This record gives sequence, C-alpha cells and structure tokens, in this order.
Amino acid sequence: MPSSHPTVTDDVLRAALDTVIDPEIRKPITELGMVESASVDESGHVNATILLTVAGCPMKQTLTQDTEKALAGIDGVTGVTVTLGVMSESQRADLRTQLRGGVAEREIPFTKPNNLTRIYAIASGKGGVGKSSVTANLAAALSEQGLKVGVVDADVYGFSIPRMLGVEHQPTQVDDMILPPVADGVKVISIGMFVPGNQPVVWRGPMLHRAMQQFLSDVFWGDLDVLLLDLPPGTGDIAITIGQLLPNAEIIVVTTPQQAAAEVAERAGSIAVQTHQRVVGVIENMSWLELPDGTRQEIFGSGGGQTVADSLTRSIGAPVPLLGQIPLDTNLREGSDHGAPVVVNQPTSPAAVALRGIAKGLAQRSRGLAGRSLGLAPQR
Repeated sequence: MPSSHPTVTDDVLRAALDTVIDPEIRKPITELGMVESASVDESGHVNATILLTVAGCPMKQTLTQDTEKALAGIDGVTGVTVTLGVMSESQRADLRTQLRGGVAEREIPFTKPNNLTRIYAIASGKGGVGKSSVTANLAAALSEQGLKVGVVDADVYGFSIPRMLGVEHQPTQVDDMILPPVADGVKVISIGMFVPGNQPVVWRGPMLHRAMQQFLSDVFWGDLDVLLLDLPPGTGDIAITIGQLLPNAEIIVVTTPQQAAAEVAERAGSIAVQTHQRVVGVIENMSWLELPDGTRQEIFGSGGGQTVADSLTRSIGAPVPLLGQIPLDTNLREGSDHGAPVVVNQPTSPAAVALRGIAKGLAQRSRGLAGRSLGLAPQR
C-alpha cells in the first residue's frame, strides 16, 4: 500500500479497509486477501484495487460502495477510485482453505466436537401448519438478538424460505464452495436458489441425501450461533438424513390446536426416539384469532400443542415443554408473502410478540455437553 501523502499513511489506509466487511463471507476484506493494492497520491486521491472471489459476484456493487465510503472517511482524502479485479485460481484455493479452518477437504463443521452451534430442526407432522413461516421468523428474531444465524431450507419439494426471507439472488460459488445469500442478517441456502423459475424438484432418497450433505459441507456458514433447518412435513428421507448427518440437532415440533393435526405432529416428534435426538419442545401455531373487542376466537380448536407436548413427554421419557402459542395474524401471512418477516417489520403485532418470545427462550438455552470434548487426557 504505497503512500506519498504526508498524513494518509499505509497504516491509515489499512485501518480503513479493515472496516469493510465482505457482504457474503462476513469477514474483513483485508483478512480475506481481497485487497490487491491501495495507494494515495500527494493530492489525497486514493486508488484501491479489490479482488472479487468470482467475476459475477452479485454483491460487487455493495462491496464497491462500502470500500469507497470507508476510504472517503479518512481525513485528508480528497477522492476515491475503486477498481475491481478477480482472484486467481490459487488465491481462491487459499481462501477456501482459510475459510475451512486450514482444512482443504470438505467436511460438516457442525459435527466437530468443539463446535458450539445450536442446531434446531423445525418439524411438523403435516403440511399447512405454518412451519416455514415459524422458521423464517425465528431466524430473523434470533438474528435481531445479536446471534449469528443460518437457515437450511431442507424442504426440497416445497421450498419457500427464500421468498419468506426476501432472498432475491443466487449464492456465489467459489469453485466447490458456496457462499450463501444473507437476508436480515441471516445466511440462507435452499434448493430453490438453484432451480429455474418455479420448476419442481423430482428426486428420490439418494439425491435428497446428497443435497443435504452439500448444503452442510460445501456452504460456508462461518461461526454460527444457531442453525435452523426447515424440514419437510412427515418422517421421510430428509428427517432420517438429518438424523444421520447432524445427530446433535434438536427437534422443534410445530402443530396447530386441532386434535387431528396434533396426532400427526406426535409422529414427527417421535422420530427422535429412533434417531436419538432431543426434542426441545412444541410450538402451537394459529392458536386463536384476536377479535376487535379483545376476545379470542379459537378457529382450530384448542389444546393441540399441549397434547403433543404431553404425549411426547410420555413416549420419550424426558420433559417436552410447550414453547409458545402463536395467534392467527394477517401481518404474519403478508410478511411471508412479501419477504418481510413480521418480527422485523411489525414487531408489535400479536404473532411477532409471540415469535420473539419463543426466540428469546431458545437463545437463552445453554448448550449441553453431548458430543463436546471435555479436554481430559489420561495421566500416569
């Protein structure tokens, strides 16, 4: 970073560029090796060359603007010119190895003994209970609390998370590494990002397993606090795959108050007995409709969520609490349709208040010792 200006030194340029965060990887561009050069002439004009991971990077305009803003904020700088280049193959290889913690091979980071990410698999017995809406809003609410959150849309046949979180562009692919889009501070990956238009996905078990494996190993998630998986309804291939790939994942069951739906939801939670996973609790959605006079109309009946929680407690042999009840709210539906989570855009609405309360409870849960190294070694 050669500088010929009396006050704008190389250290000053470096400090400014340290504040520029790559919008996809969420790390400083200086740390990622993306700054090829930066210099300032005697008049105070800065010329900087930033290397994109790939030529078609969808966030290059954001990166350019953030770099210009950071450099223009330096005292003594009179102008900024940012030129974009592209990393070489060897530079991309070094970046992939760096992001994988020095390991060149693909692996699922969430299964490492020292990994501290809480993994919640959001399940339901049947479709239409609002499982995806709950997942999207919990992710946004957890992110608002300052947590680093990721979402895997594991509902391959019925993917809907990208729309609900307002993700409009495809992931960036750096050779065999995928950089997930970010919405409301949440990293998101879905098969819907790779399917043209509204084309259906017609896959059988092995293809589904491979897709989930790639979402977990090939996607750069970084250091997440929470990973949410929006499972398809029922107890099919994906639920079994997640049990195999992420045995440390904990299950949250979503149901409605209707007794018929509750009976089906119990099956989704009972799969934990076979996969040896823990059931965190039950969320009851569409619990009631708040009328203008303040009374509640229970359109789908009542008690379904507590029924599922009690039944799973008996079958699993461990306490399964009712985490919360979410009322019917048109704001929730409209937000999901327009890619604007209700917890962010209508935080005082009834559904948002309930969802934020559930998210707060999940954020405050301490991680158990299962699967973690205790740092003990035998001694003579």
